[in-house]
Amino acid sequence: MTFYTDPAFFILLAVSVIPAIILGLREKRIKAYGFAVSVFFILVLFSKDGWELAALLFYLLVSFTVTKWYLAQQKKKFSSAAAHVPAPSARPLFRFAYPIALFCVIAPLVIYKVSAVFDANLLGFLGISYITFKTVQVVIEIHDGLIEEMPPLDYLWFLIFFPTFTSGPILRSRSFQDDVASLIPRAEYCDLLLRGAYRFLIGAFYKIVCSSVFSIALWFIPKALGDTSPVMVVLGQVGSAWSYGLYLFFDFAGYSLMAMGVGAVFGIRVPRNFKAPFASLDIKDFWNRWHITLSFWLRDFIFMRLARFIRKEKLMTSRLATSCCAYVINMGIMGLWHGLTPSYIAYGLYHGLLLAGNEIFSKTAFYKRYKDKRVFKLVSWFVTINLVMFGFALFSGRVIPA
Repeated sequence: MTFYTDPAFFILLAVSVIPAIILGLREKRIKAYGFAVSVFFILVLFSKDGWELAALLFYLLVSFTVTKWYLAQQKKKFSSAAAHVPAPSARPLFRFAYPIALFCVIAPLVIYKVSAVFDANLLGFLGISYITFKTVQVVIEIHDGLIEEMPPLDYLWFLIFFPTFTSGPILRSRSFQDDVASLIPRAEYCDLLLRGAYRFLIGAFYKIVCSSVFSIALWFIPKALGDTSPVMVVLGQVGSAWSYGLYLFFDFAGYSLMAMGVGAVFGIRVPRNFKAPFASLDIKDFWNRWHITLSFWLRDFIFMRLARFIRKEKLMTSRLATSCCAYVINMGIMGLWHGLTPSYIAYGLYHGLLLAGNEIFSKTAFYKRYKDKRVFKLVSWFVTINLVMFGFALFSGRVIPA
């Protein structure tokens, strides 16, 4: 069964949300039931692939064990500091607890991505990329002292929360815990439920209708234009690239909106993932609107920390050069996260270079002089949207075959 596409999913979903709605309207906690429903849907998702289910259970065991262990290490550190007692940092295991924890929770994803290059599937399962993001985030926030407690049920539900399990949006652990811990008043839950239902219906329309139209256009436009002349071939490729970009948006945004809708039923406020991305005036604006939970996760946990490290270690003296370097590395990691193929790597580096170029251009006198002009905004939008569509062509593997 596939989430958000298989009719069986929608039937099971319709049945499973009824008790959650009753609990919400009666101002009862939905946590225990929501966790049970997530377990059920995950088991159904992997019912025909025992190896992937085993890989998921292995990852959950590693994630849970490592996170609890590292949380205990941090508690020892902070309690020692509070008591003005030297922390046991001389012990290698304590000193390197943070990198050890990060390595353990990232390693299964790396092993899977590398094995996929050789057409194997070691430790891989559907949703491994998103669950890894969530686990890494928790480890980093424990390191930063932002997470001091992690109830086991809350943590496991956070990892396997079924509406976002396969395709996001990427949840934040502290927001998730806040939603789980709060008892929502009936009026507030009704409002959340109505907005969730609206988003679910819009998402279903995006996914079922709009993405299907552009999926057909993807092959129909080049075929209709033919290859009678170089101009027709170019127009066909451009039309195909635009169709793929729009298909990708409606397919992915549809998933995200439906996930927001289902999350609302269980009292979880799933974050928005798209905000009119094709209205972007520059590439930075685009990444503030496209796959927002991914771009903001990369910003918070990679870009900002990398830039701060470069400045702290004085690897670069210029703030502009630091930002440009951090952009390229940050988006390069984004490309690698999608997969170790030439097309994905090129896609990540392409956007890293675009963001770096945008950062340089935004510092010029020309940009500062004309940025508020209507003609400049129109030209900037046109250039940006075509650069984005070319990036989607890279992503699709049509430009650089795997």
